[in-house]
Amino acid sequence: MSVPQRTIGDVQVSAIGLGGMPLSVGQRPDEDAGVRTIHAALDAGVTLIDTADAYHRPADDVGHDDTGHNESLIARALREWGGDADSVLVATKGGHLQSPAGEWSVDGRPEHLKRAVKDSAQRLGVDTIGLYQHHRPDPAVPYEETIGALRDLLDDGVIRLAGISNADLDQIRLAHTLLEGRLASVQNQFSPTFRSSRAELDLCAELGVAFLPWSPLGGMGQAAGLGDQFGAFAEVADAHGVSPQQVCLAWQLALSPTVVPIPGASRAESILDSVQAASLELSDDELARLEATA
Repeated sequence: MSVPQRTIGDVQVSAIGLGGMPLSVGQRPDEDAGVRTIHAALDAGVTLIDTADAYHRPADDVGHDDTGHNESLIARALREWGGDADSVLVATKGGHLQSPAGEWSVDGRPEHLKRAVKDSAQRLGVDTIGLYQHHRPDPAVPYEETIGALRDLLDDGVIRLAGISNADLDQIRLAHTLLEGRLASVQNQFSPTFRSSRAELDLCAELGVAFLPWSPLGGMGQAAGLGDQFGAFAEVADAHGVSPQQVCLAWQLALSPTVVPIPGASRAESILDSVQAASLELSDDELARLEATA
């Protein structure tokens, strides 16, 4: 299936990506079902999959160290897929850690990121990671040092593209400068419910940097009720005969040509519905209504 394209760095990707987190956390599906969901996305034309080394469950829940579960699951899905796996950009992240006990921390030290990149590459089964993003700023480490590690990884060819996540305006500008214009992406939370990253979205549009909204439908457990919470999305959806979730993603795509939403999905039906948003055209009046409501 052909899906409209957008650009991350110098790579063309589908305008809607797949957020892999729901396939590895909480009440995740079994691995075979997870693989089927990923295959459904790939067969539908999705060529961007988002993951992170921290997308896993606590060891106490699964009986073993589950670190990197989502990366390993994606690697398996790509190996078993009948299509061209080289056409898929896998974006992973490091620097936000979940311990085997489920406790969260951050580590922005260059030595940690350089070690984490190698571990992620091993789990993904690749020599070079397509897109590597620093997951979350570490207040104990100067941001210049963290971004310097990304620059080294780019220069050494360990990663093809570099990005940052959960970054503010100053951090985006600093990363863009330190990476000498090679900042490929910013992955921040953004949805009708959570709009505080709108300024960062606009800055990315100005710089020509891809903006990847995470939890674009409001997050796990919230997406299903999007139309109930924001009536305008349900009304526009009814007019087009589509879901409010499709309308939400189409609205985000209309905000800037650098926006690439990455909705999470644990079922094939969810990602197949989301992918159709890339071809949904909304009128200026509809977009204005959504903007006023969101």
